Amino acid sequence: MGDLANISMKGLVVFSGFFTAGASFIEALGLFFLFRKDKVRGWYAFIPGVCEYHTAIIAEREEDGRTFCLLVVCRYLALTLSNLFAEGSVMRKFWTLVYAALVFAVILFGICIFLGLCRVFERKRGWVFMWLLFPSVTALIWGLSPKFRPNHRIPDMDYEKAAAISGAAVEAIQHGLTINLTDRTVTDAMKKKVLLKDIHMSIPTGHMVLLLGGSGAGKTTFLNAVTGYEKANAEIILNGRDLYNNYESMKYDLGFVPQQDLMRLSDTVYRTVTNAAAIRLPKNMKRADRKKRIDDVLEKFGLNSVKNSQVGKLSGGQRKRLSIATELISDPTLFILDEPDSGLDGIVARNLFKSLRSIADEGKIVIVITHTPDRVSDLFDDVIVLAKDAARTGRLGFYGPIKDAYSFFGKESMEDILLSVNQKDEGGEGRADEFVEKYSGLLNKKAV
Repeated sequence: MGDLANISMKGLVVFSGFFTAGASFIEALGLFFLFRKDKVRGWYAFIPGVCEYHTAIIAEREEDGRTFCLLVVCRYLALTLSNLFAEGSVMRKFWTLVYAALVFAVILFGICIFLGLCRVFERKRGWVFMWLLFPSVTALIWGLSPKFRPNHRIPDMDYEKAAAISGAAVEAIQHGLTINLTDRTVTDAMKKKVLLKDIHMSIPTGHMVLLLGGSGAGKTTFLNAVTGYEKANAEIILNGRDLYNNYESMKYDLGFVPQQDLMRLSDTVYRTVTNAAAIRLPKNMKRADRKKRIDDVLEKFGLNSVKNSQVGKLSGGQRKRLSIATELISDPTLFILDEPDSGLDGIVARNLFKSLRSIADEGKIVIVITHTPDRVSDLFDDVIVLAKDAARTGRLGFYGPIKDAYSFFGKESMEDILLSVNQKDEGGEGRADEFVEKYSGLLNKKAV
């Protein structure tokens, strides 16, 4: 009889295990179809933790979802640890208590998330008890029944409404910058986000280019991809050489001036430029040649008269010219500046842009971000317009000569062009997708 009882007990344990596994699979299967209704990858439903997090996203409870995901993972861990110790031991009791506390916390956060699901799917709150007591059956009903539809679509994943991809890669030019960027993606809290997509252009040497785009359009991300600071799925060719494949040997051929000045205020102007020269110029460069290069740069930006002054005592315009000088010391081919006129008045800012124009005229490529483009637009050759499409992804709305941009957008100022591609909730006209597709059409015609 004892053997029969043991066999029956083992059979019951095995049956219980199969039943639990089956119920978990049915629940995951139901969530698979539920996720697909909201354009979330269905296979996330089969990954513990990830499943709970994306359920919370659909329920518009992402912050709760992060905690929920962590609690679920810790619950599994506590259960595993409790099973490692002998029955009745102190450690087993401890981890059992921890497990019980985590189960209680999971239930509380689950209630919040299930309430969110009921609101999003416009169902009565009584369904919360169904989710808690019969999750497998409930998930299957919600996933398979056509009557259960969410009243929203997640904007970041709404790719079907986004502007079409041109895929029109441009041919690399021998003297200039060629950009063929397929996409730039990141994974944030287990979600893949596409920051940039389908950007193709060639910028000849000697051109000064305005980079225009609203907040979140991806201007900084674009520049980081172009300079190789944050690589994208892209091919960046500078004067016939692949930047990504030859980054170490080409990095000093790039100059980047950030919006904030990164200089020691206690150093003199001359010491600041000298330190930059020591870092950016070849180690085997003759001392006389190095000194001449430093003197030439100081002269070019009108800093000779203040070369012995401390950086902290310079005016805003002088400090910005010094920032540019430290980057220009290595004579880079590609020169990028992020709002160099920030905090400067109109006259000082225009004089600064005239200096940048002279750098471009020496056969360099100068790309500039500025929030006051109309006061200096006549100094630029071309404009790059980045815009957020319906999927909130940075796209290329236009690239070409300044005069052609006015005609393309039907506007008379750069600020009006920017307003036309900005989203309506940002005070714009919300026509980004229209212009992205219009420009994609032009690229495809050129490619034929």
